[in-house]
Amino acid sequence: MRDKVTIRLFRGNADGGTETDYEVTTFPGMVVLDAIHQIQGTQDSTVACRWNCKAAKCGSCSAEINGRPRLMCKSHVEDFADSNGLIRVHPLKTFPLIKDLVTDVSINYRTAEKIPPLTVSEDIPRPFKMQQIDVERIQEFRKCIECFLCQDVCHVLRDHNRKDGYFGPRFMIKIAALNMHPLDSENRLRQLKEEGGIGYCNITKCCEEVCPEHIHLTDNGIIPLKERVADYYYDPLKILIRKIVGPKKR
Repeated sequence: MRDKVTIRLFRGNADGGTETDYEVTTFPGMVVLDAIHQIQGTQDSTVACRWNCKAAKCGSCSAEINGRPRLMCKSHVEDFADSNGLIRVHPLKTFPLIKDLVTDVSINYRTAEKIPPLTVSEDIPRPFKMQQIDVERIQEFRKCIECFLCQDVCHVLRDHNRKDGYFGPRFMIKIAALNMHPLDSENRLRQLKEEGGIGYCNITKCCEEVCPEHIHLTDNGIIPLKERVADYYYDPLKILIRKIVGPKKR
């Protein structure tokens, strides 16, 4: 391992910025967040970054390391330094920049407020009982730490800035966790198709690749939701049945 590495850090705000190089002294097991803290403590206390647990469970320290969205607390400097000992650290591209590595991710919280919570009919016996297979299916989605790396890498949001038309992968799996819950009675298919914009996703699986919790967002969440929407809105036989007998109660 190198004794020193150079962190090429983006410095700036919404009005613009530039890259600044900082040389930091390494130690065994050092992660990029450690390097940022060393810069703050010994070279420039004005460097802004967001972090909390340093255990890859809060999702706060998201950034782009060498151009790829990652958690700084999980990214070892020895894995990312190039042949010259250089590591580039930038803020998430998809969200408005506040300062340095800090971005405004509040749109995600506003999106979360639009999604109806778990809704259980009053006639369902209490306490609730579920099969283990149903528990395991939705438990994967609840591992999300809301780092929003999947939102950052999603081309619909990142390259086309269609936050007005697509909720993004994080909220597709939030809806999946609710929609696949055997006790939930809320029909979210119209929201998925219209406001949620699930049709925008073309299943590149880039969101799966950056997920620090290794959630299969596309295979286990988005694709099944797409199938449910397509089945409901575009299956001619089921459309005919609904016209004759009316919509099926969930």
